[in-house]
Amino acid sequence: MIPDLLATHLLIGLVLGLLLTGIRLVIGPGVADRFVALDMMTVLAIGITALTTLVTGRKEFLDIGLGLAVTGFIATAALAVFLERKEGDQ
Repeated sequence: MIPDLLATHLLIGLVLGLLLTGIRLVIGPGVADRFVALDMMTVLAIGITALTTLVTGRKEFLDIGLGLAVTGFIATAALAVFLERKEGDQ
């Protein structure tokens, strides 16, 4: 009973963080701020998949988390290249 209750509270916290970070993504003042919010959303989504793996015992959710992590890394690297080229043009 206690592990189920703990998992529920953790999931609610992660989803709340995901919603607040989504708001920051929409109202962020700059491109870098919005991308940090997108990275944070990726981390929270990975946390949700890890928690789901613990609760259900199905290891397939770890593959989803790994896919999210790789996608987030590639997106971060792509943004870094984009921002570097943008600063070089000025």
